[in-house]
Amino acid sequence: MTIPTRLTAAELASAPLTPGRLSRLAFDTADIELRHYAPQREDKQVAHDRDELYFVIAGRGVFQRADERVAFGPGDVLYAAAGEAHRFVEFSEGFSTWVLFYGPRKSQD
Repeated sequence: MTIPTRLTAAELASAPLTPGRLSRLAFDTADIELRHYAPQREDKQVAHDRDELYFVIAGRGVFQRADERVAFGPGDVLYAAAGEAHRFVEFSEGFSTWVLFYGPRKSQD
């Protein structure tokens, strides 16, 4: 897969979702995967098999990771380890984030 030199959130936000996915793929290599995520009303994601970083593009809310809750806003970076329960709660309309998956895949026992 060729990685584009420039990506915009607006371009990805207007792309159709792949059936069964909650986020839109920007690119995927052996080392990293970049996606655009903009949940509507409720974040229904589950723990993932790779570590991930969220780069908040727009909106505000609360990020819950295990028992920890932190407020977030545009420009913030949030982290969740592979297999760790996490989700966005109490987020504003128009919330969107880049999601960067990286590192080795871990089994989801």
